[in-house]
Amino acid sequence: MTVTAASARAAVEAVFRIESARIIAGVTRIVRDVGIAEELAQDALVAALEQWPESGVPDRPGAWLMATARHRAIDLVRRKETYARKLAEVGRTLEDVPPPEPPEADDIDDDLLRLIFTACHPVLSTAARIALTLRLLGGLTTDEIARAFLAPEPTVAQRIVRAKRTLSREGVPFEVPYGPERAARLGSVLEVIYLIFNEGYAATAGDDWLRPGLCEDALRLARVLAGLMEREPEVHGLAALLELQASRTAARTGPDGAPVLLADQNRARWDHLLIRRGVAALERSVAVTEEGAGLGPYAVQAAIAACHARAVTYGDTDWATIAALYDRLAAIAPSPVVELNRAVAVSMAQGPAAGLALVDALADDPALKGYHLLPSVRGDLLARTGRTDEARAEFERAAGLTRNERERALLLERANASGRANTSDRSGR
Repeated sequence: MTVTAASARAAVEAVFRIESARIIAGVTRIVRDVGIAEELAQDALVAALEQWPESGVPDRPGAWLMATARHRAIDLVRRKETYARKLAEVGRTLEDVPPPEPPEADDIDDDLLRLIFTACHPVLSTAARIALTLRLLGGLTTDEIARAFLAPEPTVAQRIVRAKRTLSREGVPFEVPYGPERAARLGSVLEVIYLIFNEGYAATAGDDWLRPGLCEDALRLARVLAGLMEREPEVHGLAALLELQASRTAARTGPDGAPVLLADQNRARWDHLLIRRGVAALERSVAVTEEGAGLGPYAVQAAIAACHARAVTYGDTDWATIAALYDRLAAIAPSPVVELNRAVAVSMAQGPAAGLALVDALADDPALKGYHLLPSVRGDLLARTGRTDEARAEFERAAGLTRNERERALLLERANASGRANTSDRSGR
């Protein structure tokens, strides 16, 4: 059956977006170079664009693309081996080395796991890891990544090219590490996925408060990782955290795209399927945590998100439990940002004065210099204690620091409204 060029192209693009990571992973296993593997996957894509309009979309389009890419990879390896053999035969007889066999179907998931660990290798900068992960595992084009992170396309293109060259030059093996190295590398993998999600959940800069596509990409990667590493509690902890946070996405902006903060969100718009998935992932994290080890940072953050998810209304929130969870988080993953969030929870559990004391203790922390949420939180706490003039100044300072236009508008609105009595907490993101 023939199809139109347009419908074939749409089918190719849809299938490739879904299957590209697995194809690149499977081919990397043969050629041991993610840059070459990506080129061969692109070759398969071009072949599909040429052939499917004439032959029709195959019954298993993903398998077709995979087989085509693998055949080209094997041909490439054979050509290289033939070339090397001819060179060697000038001086000696070279033992014939058979080309590597294509991997069995059961190895595909293992290959995908290897690709995740390769793309997130610490030899790359964080920016390079993010760009390469979105390219290889998210299936995003360079233009899409550039638009998502508000970076010039040539900059992102160069970042990806340099990342692939670095992996090749440094001889980064296509493998999943074990032991202490695995624990260290897993931390990098989880960090990259969480950074991608956070950029979609609360954009650093630009005109949009949310970038749902990035959240979806990160959530998909977290689910894939959770399926591949069933015994890793922090993998399930991250998946739980992202499921629970993503459940609020629809309620986080109004019809005009303006931010709607936690206290004001219509909880009927929260996605309860994602909440159930998040709670289930958190339970899996707890179940596979070794006895006496305690939950890791992502699982604790997921537990905090679960507290919010369980509250029918904002007023029903169990702030005492959330504050206690932040105490635990501060102990196992201390950071000024965690302390700032802990101050918010304490202010809700014990009153704004208690939270304000914790925030004031962070005022001189170099890590928070220029961080707009410090004056934003302080402004909220000052407003709740009736110090409205000081609150207005803090909201204006926060507005001057953020690079997100939606957030700036919100903060200026809060500055103007800071004189109103009974200001409820609006500092949650």
